[in-house]
This record gives sequence, C-alpha cells and structure tokens, in this order.
Amino acid sequence: MSADWHRAARLWAVVLVFVGVGIARSVQVGIPFRDPGGDFLARRIVITAGVFAALVLLDGLRRTPRPWTRASVAATLRARWTRQRLAHAASALLAYLLTYFTYHNLKSWDVLNAPRDAMLERWDHWLFLGHSPAVVLHDLLGMHVAAWVLTGWYETFPSLVVVGFPAAVALAPRTRDAYAGIAALVWVWILGTVTYYAIPSLGPFHSAPGDFAGLPHLMIQDTQARYLTQRDHLLAQPHASDAFAQVSAFASLHVGVTATLLGLAWWHRLRRTTVVLTVFLAGTMVATVYLGWHFAVDVPAGLAIAAAAWWLGPRTVGARRPVAAASGPPSRASAASIA
Repeated sequence: MSADWHRAARLWAVVLVFVGVGIARSVQVGIPFRDPGGDFLARRIVITAGVFAALVLLDGLRRTPRPWTRASVAATLRARWTRQRLAHAASALLAYLLTYFTYHNLKSWDVLNAPRDAMLERWDHWLFLGHSPAVVLHDLLGMHVAAWVLTGWYETFPSLVVVGFPAAVALAPRTRDAYAGIAALVWVWILGTVTYYAIPSLGPFHSAPGDFAGLPHLMIQDTQARYLTQRDHLLAQPHASDAFAQVSAFASLHVGVTATLLGLAWWHRLRRTTVVLTVFLAGTMVATVYLGWHFAVDVPAGLAIAAAAWWLGPRTVGARRPVAAASGPPSRASAASIA
C-alpha cells in the first residue's frame, strides 16, 4: 500500500468509527438516518463535485503558462490529475461528506436530551460581571445597521464551507496536504458533536428571548423559529419521516469550522487568505453572540475544537506541514511531481 493510500485508510478508520457511533445512536433512539431534501448528503455530493471541478479548472489555468490554449490547459490538468490523484480526491471528499451527514443526524437526535441553557447563561453572566454578553454588544454596536451587517456576515458561513472543503483537496500542492486538511475538517465536526452531547443546549435566543427583542426583524429570527418548530415536531413525533432538528449551541461550530479553515490557510502559508479569514472569524465570533445563536462561552469552545482538530488531523493521516510555500505557479512539467 502506498503512503497516500495508507493515509486514506487512517482517515477512513476515524470516519467509520464515527459512522458506527451514529448507527449505535440511531438504534438507541429508534430513528433511522435521514437526509431531508438531500441537503446533507445527496445534493451535497453533486454540489461538491461541481465546486471541485471548477476549482480544479481554475487551478489548472493558474498553473499553465500564458497564452492559454485548450491543449496547454488540458496537458496541465492531465499531468496533475492522474487517475490515482483523482481517486484520492474522491476518497477524501467522500470521507468528509459522510462525516458531515452523520454529524447532522447525531445533531438532530441531540434534541432528545434535556438542554442545559440555564447553566451556560449563568456562566456568561459570571464572565460579564452580571451582564448578558449579547446586550453588551447591542449597547456597544447598536441594534440597526450592525444587526443587518452581522446577519449578512453570519449567513456567509455556509458558502464558505461549500467552497472551503473542496478547496482543501483541489488546491493542495500534495495529496498528503489534502488529507491533512480534510482530516482536520472531519475532526472538527466529530468534536463538535461530542460537545453537543456533553452540554445539550438551544442557544440564548431561546433561553433569553428578551435580550434580542430590540433587534429589527431579520431572516435570522425566521430561521430560529423554524429550528424550534423542527425540534418540537421531532419531540412530538420522532418517528415521522420528516422529523429532523438542526439546533444545538455548545460549542459554536460556526466559529470552530471557520477557525479550522483559517488553519488550512495557515498550513499552506497563504498569508493574504489567512488575514482575510482571521477578520472573517472575528466578525463571526461577534455575530454569533450578537444574534443570539450562541452563548459567549460557546465561542472559545469553538476555538478549542478547531485547535484540537488541527492537532489531531495531520497526526491522523501522518502528514507534516510543508517546509515552505511554493514561490509561484509551478510549471506544467512539475505539476505531476507534487502529488
């Protein structure tokens, strides 16, 4: 077995154990795995394939000397994307998607556990000297323009993830780097699930709705109401085919996953991308508390999960950070040698 296939086997061992945990939980609660609307697996596979193909093409253009011709770009793509490398890419992306699918089902079943929002709220008030951190942010930033800006900021996260994890594979100079990035992203979802079950919670928008009553009506409130309706439906009719919940607070995986993607930029020494993602992470940390999705203590918990994911990910697949970033787009002749 080649070194890269050995890395794939180690990654898949982690993923299959996680899937096994999901199956055990499914048997325990008597609810099968579900993929409502194909949102978490079926449709994601199609979207991921499209995003991956687009990124591969863009990367091929970047690596091909100008002037571009169809033949020259095709030659670059063939040199870089051998059948073996494509097989590794498919393996890594499928491992991620299966983890993500299992995560969402475990998250749905977590609402069957009693929430502990009161405890998290006490922690927040202790840290902020008796004040609600959300109210502090509302007083500091205002409740009009900032609300709209932070809503847009927060809602950018799904698009970041949709592009981010295929990019971890399509743009990685070496196959081992692709596996390291995907392994870190796999671990962040796994560890996030662990924290969901360790401290089940719904979020301050549910436990302290008065703190957010002064915000203008935003799509956020509609989403929060929909999530609570989904939870109520699952609790009332857990075996209904459309019963599926999507609400958990501790820890913040908006923060955890964004920080993991930031770690991916750091891994590849992409300085400008690292700066941009650092700013985006900072705004996400503010938005998630300001809008009531998470308690303040959920934020450092998300950062801790990301740090743990980056400690575990490369070690899981036996990869080390590259010594130095490439000095520029590699020539067509060298494209096949960096797999």
